[in-house]
Amino acid sequence: MVAVIASVVLLATEYSSSKLIPLRATLSFFVDPLKYFVDLPTVLVDQAADSVSSYRTLKMENERLREEQLIHQTRLLKFEALEKENIRLRALLENSFKLGEQVLVAELLSVNMAPYEHIVVVNKGTRFGVHPQQPVLDANGVVGQVFRALPFTSEIMLITDPNHAIPVQVNRNGLLTIAVGGGQLNRLVLPFLPSNADIRPGDLLITSGLGGTFPQGYPVAVVDEFTSQPNKAFATITATPKALLDRNRELMIVWSKSTPVPLISKPTANEAETQTDAVK
Repeated sequence: MVAVIASVVLLATEYSSSKLIPLRATLSFFVDPLKYFVDLPTVLVDQAADSVSSYRTLKMENERLREEQLIHQTRLLKFEALEKENIRLRALLENSFKLGEQVLVAELLSVNMAPYEHIVVVNKGTRFGVHPQQPVLDANGVVGQVFRALPFTSEIMLITDPNHAIPVQVNRNGLLTIAVGGGQLNRLVLPFLPSNADIRPGDLLITSGLGGTFPQGYPVAVVDEFTSQPNKAFATITATPKALLDRNRELMIVWSKSTPVPLISKPTANEAETQTDAVK
């Protein structure tokens, strides 16, 4: 009852006059901190929950961004490889127009690892009209010739194979000779020129057209060393192939005949019968 009576008196006094305003202001200095102190645990809990939630969200977003970054980096590496491949294919396409002959682009599948045998395998075979002794080029020069043609693949003997020989001529003066594989990817040997032959380092060797395998005029190699041997009948001459034999992924198989070769294999009798049944 005392509290109720006191409350009524205070309300009536406040309503009728402003004498209690200074007292209310004084008491607020003691009451307001108590309000903040009472609300403090709730505020701390809410802030801690928000902090944990934000940390968890940031951590998940960070992991997601890391995964996306890794995926994008992998794609960039693939795009870079595709860009290099596109450049190589453009170079092959430009050279195919310069050759003026029918060519077939083949992709490298494997390399023969036997010592002193420079033979590679490509993904085009007899189903595409490939046959033995066809010349093979890249965007820079002669690579070799078809050694063995199978239905789905072909074996290419590089010009640096010790068992390979190619008729060449010096582009500067037309001197004819034969370039033999030196057993190294960056070395050809010209063993049949005398010491007084008109040839010097820097001369470009091109196919002479003799022998019937390689048409005339394809770049083969550049002479890099000429050593005269007075006591021997022949000089020691080496040359560096123009083709990038250790870097090629795409090669050009060349047809020098005028008759076009179909690039799509004809279906066998069983395949034709199957197609006919499917149409019916």
